Amino acid sequence: MKEKCKTYWNQYKHIVPLLLYGILYSTWFVALERHVTSDYTMIHMGIDDYIPFCEVFVIPYFLWFLYVAAIVVYLFFTNKADYYRLCKFLFIGMTIFLLVSTFFPNGQNLRPITFPRDNIFTHMIAALYQTDSATNIVPSIHVYNAIGAHIAIVHCKRLHNQPWVRIGSFVLCLSIILSTMLIKQHSMFDVLTACGMAVILYAVVYADFNIQTSKEYRINHDSES
Repeated sequence: MKEKCKTYWNQYKHIVPLLLYGILYSTWFVALERHVTSDYTMIHMGIDDYIPFCEVFVIPYFLWFLYVAAIVVYLFFTNKADYYRLCKFLFIGMTIFLLVSTFFPNGQNLRPITFPRDNIFTHMIAALYQTDSATNIVPSIHVYNAIGAHIAIVHCKRLHNQPWVRIGSFVLCLSIILSTMLIKQHSMFDVLTACGMAVILYAVVYADFNIQTSKEYRINHDSES
């Protein structure tokens, strides 16, 4: 029994950073949600007024939770290096978000006062509005983590021969990004800052992967020549 426990620990101990960060993030975020209720900077861009409300996009918005969790779990069991790289990408971005929300309290007033239609999707959005405040929105973690999940899928060697997975991931990722604005959870500013942060941290976190890939390409190219 002791040997079996030791084997399981050695095999799955890489879950510890994920659990510890999950506790840290949840505790910090809940504290922000409770205390950032007034006296915050309103986030708004002119283009926000021209983005229509489209309640059906609540579906990809909620699929985000399954999407990000699924790729983290998949990499956890299949590739530790890719798993750690994705965790590093997510943890750094989410910590930046927490720091921004702590030292630059922010929010938005884009949500409709009344819904233009009455259907199951607007009911889902109404429930979302009740549980998730309109504060702590910059940069959008929905957008940032969706991009991170797609990057992880694109770089996963096990999925290189599965183009439908990568295409499906791209479509879902794009739908999630659009959903944040179309159900009035985020301003375009939140989306742009999340995309910018993703670009910068991709260059940092995936630098070693890209260097290794370039070396492998040169070796293969030279051998073919």
